[in-house]
Amino acid sequence: MTVASYEVVIGLEVHAQLLTKSKMFCACGTQFGLPANTQTCPVCLGMPGTLPVINEKAVEMAVRTGLALNCAIRSPNRFARKNYFYPDLPKGYQISQYEAPVCENGVVDVQVGDTRKQIRIRRAHLEEDAGKNVHDGDNRAVSLVDLNRAGTPLLEIVTEPDMRSADEVVAYLKALRNILMYLEVCDGSMEQGSLRCEPNLSLRPVGQKTFGTKVELKNINSFRFVKDAIEYEIKRQTKVLNEGGTIQQETRLWDVGKGQTATMRSKEEAHDYRYFPDPDLVPLSIAGDWIEELRKTLPELPAARQQRFVTDYGLPDYDAGVLVSSKTLADYFEACVKLYDQPKAVSNWVMGELLCELNNAGLSADASPVGPERLVSLLQLVEKGTISLKVAREIFPELYASGKSPEQIVREKGLTQVSDEGALVKIIDEVMAKNQAQVAQYRSGKETVLGFFVGQVMKASGGKANPGKVNELLKRKLAG
Repeated sequence: MTVASYEVVIGLEVHAQLLTKSKMFCACGTQFGLPANTQTCPVCLGMPGTLPVINEKAVEMAVRTGLALNCAIRSPNRFARKNYFYPDLPKGYQISQYEAPVCENGVVDVQVGDTRKQIRIRRAHLEEDAGKNVHDGDNRAVSLVDLNRAGTPLLEIVTEPDMRSADEVVAYLKALRNILMYLEVCDGSMEQGSLRCEPNLSLRPVGQKTFGTKVELKNINSFRFVKDAIEYEIKRQTKVLNEGGTIQQETRLWDVGKGQTATMRSKEEAHDYRYFPDPDLVPLSIAGDWIEELRKTLPELPAARQQRFVTDYGLPDYDAGVLVSSKTLADYFEACVKLYDQPKAVSNWVMGELLCELNNAGLSADASPVGPERLVSLLQLVEKGTISLKVAREIFPELYASGKSPEQIVREKGLTQVSDEGALVKIIDEVMAKNQAQVAQYRSGKETVLGFFVGQVMKASGGKANPGKVNELLKRKLAG
């Protein structure tokens, strides 16, 4: 058997559910989690004689996203009917965009390890979502349909086949999700299906220019599962090709429990959907001056904010990247720095203790029980020498859980740091008296013994001694 080397080629389709209050073509609500079939009307149920009306807010969100992704905004653009039959598609077709999408030819810069890479955006088009099939766990012969989601506005963002690894796909997905959340056009929840991705993956012999046969992966709802599914599929296709087989163009599902992909259906081509312009919707013209007005509303995007954090606050690029990975986290950091002009110290605490607690609780920074004012109060206690850094870290979980102020916790627990020289000298004298051999070692030139004495003094003081003061006094006393 000949074993060949293959290059992985991946493109990505991402469906982002837009944060509009109403659906794409009717006035029904879009709230997640309501009882089945309670957010429907004759339009989104596909009743005969009903007519769609375009949601202006969805168009606005699409244009703002296109501008943020460096896309050209097409005017006029138009809607088309994508015809297929499925139980959760009541009309028998989906209103989407085909030949004339609202956004096209964009680019996103992503960081992959130490390398920056540009991922080209082929198109971003508006469409309506389908409903949801609900399979009865007790009776596998029964499936129900919930049409609450039918008609919800989606923006489908399609890349060129520019990615070459699972890590590049995850980096692009995280960057795209962050942009969408900064724009406040999508909540980015993969678990709830607000952000859904479908990688298209193929292999080709290294050096070959033509693409191999692509396989589409569906049913992936986390960054980890995206990575796992792609890496599994690379191994599967490599094995098939090395054994002389051929790759079938198909759609495969990711089975989380089994950790493998499985065939869902043969992959459809565009002609299978029999696209044609929707006769109920005229081409959509977008005025140039409105586009420019929307451009002015764009927020500072993650990449620009990261660079500003490096330039203005002197943060390492890694710190800045972590902080801007969430708009609420970056906002929290900047609120702290306005109160306490020590950016690196604030960054360490936000990325460390705060983010640990938030992740454990599944909360975002704007829902943190410890607001910027209370975190800064804790840092100021350390700076003043009231408590040590070690004590501050030890009491942070209580600060997070209790709602008490740092000052109250320190007072109640008697944790005020001992900085009085007289009290510290007394402790140091007692420690030195008990450890004469180590005193002799230090005075003979073994200065590393100093750490031993610092530890002993801290232990004798119950951790309350001011470490800086202890070091200063120990050096003086040990010098004789």
